[in-house]
Amino acid sequence: MSKPALTELLQAAVTAVAGTERPGQAAMAEAVAEAVETGRHLLVQAGTGTGKSLGYLVPALAHGERVVVATATLALQRQLVERDLPRTVEALHPLLRRRPEFAMLKGRSNYLCLHRLHEGVPQEEEDGLFDPFESAAPTSKLGTDLLRLRDWSDETETGDRDDLKPGVSDRAWAQVSVSSRECLGAKKCAYGAECFAEAARERAKLADVIVTNHALLAIDAIEGAPVLPGHEVLVVDEAHELVSRVTGVATGELTPGSVNRAVRRAAKLVDEKAADQLQTASETFERLMELALPGRLEKVPEDLEYALMALRDAARTCLSALGNTRDKSVQDEDAVRKQAKASIENVHDVAERILEHSEFDVIWYERHERYGASLRVAPLSVSGLLREKLFADRSVILTSATLKLGGDFNGVGASLGLAPEGIVSETDGEEAETPPWKGLDVGSPFDYRKQGILYVAKHLTPPGRDVQRSDMLDELAELVEAAGGRTLGLFSSMRGARAAAEELRGRLGLPILLQGEETLGELIRRFADDAETCLFGTLSLWQGVDVPGPNCQLVVMDRVPFPRPDDPLMSARQKAVEQAGGNGFMAVAATHAALLMAQGAGRLVRATGDRGVVAVLDPRLERARYGSFLRASMPDFWYTTDRNQVRRSLSAIDEAAKQA
Repeated sequence: MSKPALTELLQAAVTAVAGTERPGQAAMAEAVAEAVETGRHLLVQAGTGTGKSLGYLVPALAHGERVVVATATLALQRQLVERDLPRTVEALHPLLRRRPEFAMLKGRSNYLCLHRLHEGVPQEEEDGLFDPFESAAPTSKLGTDLLRLRDWSDETETGDRDDLKPGVSDRAWAQVSVSSRECLGAKKCAYGAECFAEAARERAKLADVIVTNHALLAIDAIEGAPVLPGHEVLVVDEAHELVSRVTGVATGELTPGSVNRAVRRAAKLVDEKAADQLQTASETFERLMELALPGRLEKVPEDLEYALMALRDAARTCLSALGNTRDKSVQDEDAVRKQAKASIENVHDVAERILEHSEFDVIWYERHERYGASLRVAPLSVSGLLREKLFADRSVILTSATLKLGGDFNGVGASLGLAPEGIVSETDGEEAETPPWKGLDVGSPFDYRKQGILYVAKHLTPPGRDVQRSDMLDELAELVEAAGGRTLGLFSSMRGARAAAEELRGRLGLPILLQGEETLGELIRRFADDAETCLFGTLSLWQGVDVPGPNCQLVVMDRVPFPRPDDPLMSARQKAVEQAGGNGFMAVAATHAALLMAQGAGRLVRATGDRGVVAVLDPRLERARYGSFLRASMPDFWYTTDRNQVRRSLSAIDEAAKQA
């Protein structure tokens, strides 16, 4: 029997999810099918409303080999597992004559640990909670959360934290979960046969489609010990986030708190001499961190080097000395030892990595108002890691609404370790490091030029470190007033968002919501429910807001969102590009800004009936040489710098929304 045509399969899937066929979706499905069949890589830009999940799911399911789909957000994971995959599998079953299985897999700490739940957390002096269920007052927030978790453990089939509604605090969840390093292992654990994390792994081994997140994909690539079952096809959705997520996983951190935890945990398991050695090294490190100033360390200072050597050596001594507990009152010795080993290994590994001071790492001090100082180390670039671990032996499909920056895919491709499109990279004349890749922009079902305006306020004062931009606040107030509210304000800093909210609350009789004043979900719900309401905030709003309809008709960006000049990692990456003969500003800072602006502008048009304005209150988008690169990365809105025209348009859109 001949295989069903891809068009037939796609039509069946679209009907099943009550969607509409889009030309871009069909083009994407054809390109994905070709890439999978030939073992090549594909970068697909698919605008909002294209239906890109079916654009990759249908050809991947039709191919018949195991596929891993990695996403950046929980919302998309849920959409895939709860809506798109069940309906698509049912729709394709009669045509494919088989019913592909699917499963979700996350990192171990996302699952409830029955051992922790029943045996309690190894006791530490800082919190005094050996059995948190007994010690925490039932009336306290922690006590209430823990009692809910105990009840939930009898009901849940998955043990997945994200299935718990409403959720609990991080502190409460930490009492009932373990990291992979802290886990006893199914064979040693009394609850191994019932383990939720192990059950999720077993389901994944049997599945044809495994849905996971970028972080677990990164762990699978970096750690060396495979977490994901073998697969022939990898789809990375929300791929614009991949580099930052992989960087996060590959970043090491030392804080006085994490070192002190290692000291307390080691004290129960090692002889007094080894414990004292780690305690002394910890105190020296803590004194240094009290004086630490934020910024990059081009060279590890001598005093820090000595402190890290002492920490590394003391941690190594403790690891060698781990034996039976000295404290005979300690219960559940295996769990205590595993937890201590995980903490000490982290101290040892991060200290050693910083002392190696590889040219491929960036080291810096960071200081947080709430958590104090930390010492961090991150890879200068993850492109080599991705090239070697991600693209070597499977077909990879990367998709997002924003992959084509400045008019082509090469900027994103370079960050992923790929040579420019159409060029095969080689090593010493040998075989190509990566197979060829293709970039495809399937467009969007929206008519951006008719649905939206991109307005740049070229008459305003350019932003600067010490520049007072009162004219920007005046412009913002006038635009919001013309729009009748309906405004999503995207700011490059929380300080800027707060100042604008305070100013406009005093000037306008409109509700202004500010990120941080309530949970993000609640703020977005209130913004979506009321036409006059405005929502101001920073990074998570640039990418995380989906409000179709008339209640979001003005998206304002206060300035081009370049990374901070004092950002250690970004500035190091920029400098490295320049030393290699490239344009560091364009490759790092401008590309970072282009990605955020493309994402931010994408908040405006979320449905075919949406109308509105994206207003950028930064004249550099019009005047600076890099302005055309940034504009080319955004949706193709009708472009103007005429402030009067924009006010008339906003008033007309507001009036039409009121009439409707």
